[in-house]
Amino acid sequence: MPTNAIQYDYQPEHLNVSAPNKYTAENLRREEMVINIGPQHPSTHGVLRLEVVFDGEIVVDVVPHLGYLHRCFEKHAEALPFNQIIPYTDRMDYVAAINTEHAYVMGVERMLGIENDLPKRVEYIRVLVAELNRIASHFIAIGTYALDMGAYTAFLWLVRDREHILRMLEWLSGARLLYNYVWVGGLFYDLPVGFEERCQEFVKYLRPKLTELQQLVIENKIFVQRTANVGVLPLPVAVNYGCTGPVLRGSGLRWDLRKVDGYSVYPELDFSVPIGEGQMGTVGDCWNRNNVRVLECEESLKIIEQCTHKLLGEHRRTADFDPQALVPKKIRPKAMDFYIRAENPKGELGFFFRTDGRSDIPVRCKARACSFNNLSALPEISRGGLLADLIAVIGSIDVVMGEVDR
Repeated sequence: MPTNAIQYDYQPEHLNVSAPNKYTAENLRREEMVINIGPQHPSTHGVLRLEVVFDGEIVVDVVPHLGYLHRCFEKHAEALPFNQIIPYTDRMDYVAAINTEHAYVMGVERMLGIENDLPKRVEYIRVLVAELNRIASHFIAIGTYALDMGAYTAFLWLVRDREHILRMLEWLSGARLLYNYVWVGGLFYDLPVGFEERCQEFVKYLRPKLTELQQLVIENKIFVQRTANVGVLPLPVAVNYGCTGPVLRGSGLRWDLRKVDGYSVYPELDFSVPIGEGQMGTVGDCWNRNNVRVLECEESLKIIEQCTHKLLGEHRRTADFDPQALVPKKIRPKAMDFYIRAENPKGELGFFFRTDGRSDIPVRCKARACSFNNLSALPEISRGGLLADLIAVIGSIDVVMGEVDR
């Protein structure tokens, strides 16, 4: 190196610690202390680290620290053909993989202009398996939340009933969690023979179980006392933070993209959109968010029942039906910027695509994760509460860190 070269001694302060805190001893008051909850704490529902400032047992502020599960989804998508990105979408919200696949695939199909050419049987199968996956996702949310509140039996019951869904989805695709079942232009395979009848049996089995769940958890006096009037998220705050799904509907807004956008065959199906009404406390509290998820499971059963009737009736399997008939060998959309959104169990999942019209690899594929926006409201609704209430608020949001970090 030349002797007259300028040498920089650059040592950023944030590299001296493994994960920088927002709060230091200098900007805390005398009575306050900082406690880290996570990233290995069971109540964080994944590798989420919360930097919490306490005054005694009162929460002064909460700072979520992300990035422990970052897997570069969007960067991978810039190096893969459209059809090879589908398994990576599975790994975002890994308890609702089919719903994520459905949103992504619809976006690619609309860019190609083939969304109206799909056979109705394909569309009804997609909705059927997506609603099964929605129930499985909600069962994890409700069961683990009950566990957080001290109710162990409900968790065991819901894991037992979720197992029926996972076995059916394994029968369908060969996988229990990450399916790669919904393909651009169709499906990996048609439903196994007898799948529709098994779904009808499952609906009859699960309906009384949901009634028991309502009595065991939602109407339980201890559960109500732990969740009602706790973590109240007013509707204007929810909208400003971009909250969607049960978190937004728990605050009283009847906003469901299956109704609002009417994608796939949802406009042909009869179902309701439950919202928080404050029966046990205040609209927008933890109890309402959890109650909305239970009510949505009942609505999903209605959708599953209608789909099975269609698949056994006017859209039943035929010898010439090929679920891969419209699957393109080369996916090369025109040059455009395009955004697609769909209603996932946790809220609005969106994908933004930028294509150049020359390649089958997207220039950009940006995911709009519902869990990320919902989690951003955590500090707003936790301040002033107790440590035990903070645990209740985290569980009521229902985040999956694979989707938050991506």
